Amino acid sequence: MTQADTQGQIGSLDGLRVLDLSRILAGPTATQLMADLGAEVIKVEKPECGDDTRSWGPPFLPDADGNDSDISAYFLCANRNKKSIAIDITSEEGVALIRRLVAISDVVVENYKPGDLARRGIAYDDLARIKPDIIWCSITGFGQTGPYSDRTGYDFLIQAMGGIMSITGQPDAEGGTPVKVGVGIADVMCGMYATVGILSALRHRDRTGQGQHIDLALYDSQVAWLINAATNHLVSGRLPARLGNAHPNISPYQTFSASDEHLAVAVGNDQQFARFAQAIGRPELAKDERFARNRDRLVHIAALQKIIEAEIGRDTAISWERRLLAAGVPAGRVANIETVLTDPHTLARGMVVEMHDDHYYPVRVLGNPLKMSMTPVQYRSRPPHLDEDREAVMRLLED
Repeated sequence: MTQADTQGQIGSLDGLRVLDLSRILAGPTATQLMADLGAEVIKVEKPECGDDTRSWGPPFLPDADGNDSDISAYFLCANRNKKSIAIDITSEEGVALIRRLVAISDVVVENYKPGDLARRGIAYDDLARIKPDIIWCSITGFGQTGPYSDRTGYDFLIQAMGGIMSITGQPDAEGGTPVKVGVGIADVMCGMYATVGILSALRHRDRTGQGQHIDLALYDSQVAWLINAATNHLVSGRLPARLGNAHPNISPYQTFSASDEHLAVAVGNDQQFARFAQAIGRPELAKDERFARNRDRLVHIAALQKIIEAEIGRDTAISWERRLLAAGVPAGRVANIETVLTDPHTLARGMVVEMHDDHYYPVRVLGNPLKMSMTPVQYRSRPPHLDEDREAVMRLLED
């Protein structure tokens, strides 16, 4: 897919203006998603250095001379479709400009520590007097209240304190230790919750005319998406352990080593297990009282894993993938990032997008997964250089 494929379309959030005072990943993820859906997003950045992630490289996109630009690959992932303006919020002029921009905006997203904006007179309570129907989303590490509210929160820290790290990695018996998820998933999920909260608040505003403040914490979001790991504990009282690629409630539902690569097998019910047993040449497993039912397979998981590993190791991963899919058993090879980004299905689904304009280099970014029949997502503009859109933003204040 290319940028041109989405030009001239009307987005579902067309006419919505978002003032983005956030940086790094959680807030920018939320504002990029709204921008993809048609909102106008004004990204306010610190003069000279901009968003922290502009310097989080290499790699960086090259400028016209082949040198590193101020757009790192990290910054690239969450800042398309936005206008950049540099504003010093520590100055009186900067505070006044923020007030003027809030007055013409529908939504504000910020991730300053609790109290930082209030000290400058530009917190929600201050600016709701100027724009009573403003939707204001504050994203912090630990929230506006609670004993940890004054702590700085980064994704890595939140993964550790929020529990996900304790169940990620190889089991203790295999020498495993806690491991973070390979991307900033706590930030990304927080951004998703932020988007849902903002859109819900906008729905309320449309009905009542009332704005509101959204207090969203990375920590709370992380706790929320512990999902079944947390509810397993709440129900049983047992502490979830690290299982590597195994599943606490389903078996076999993990990776196995084929003769050349790793293979993921996802057997979701007893009927699939019978087909799986047949496909690997061990049909008797489905009648074995240790393995016939999922609950029994979990009790005897070590014995079952040993049998399956011996069989899967006899052939290549691609051979097993084809054989298991033909038998109606969900399976697939473990792909690296390059394999995913060049996969025909990835490309067919528009999940790699090329963006360009008349003045700068083309760039490739990840596509938006939303496929909307009437208001498809848009790829209007590549992530901006710092302060690139100052004149355009200032013109909005003249209207």
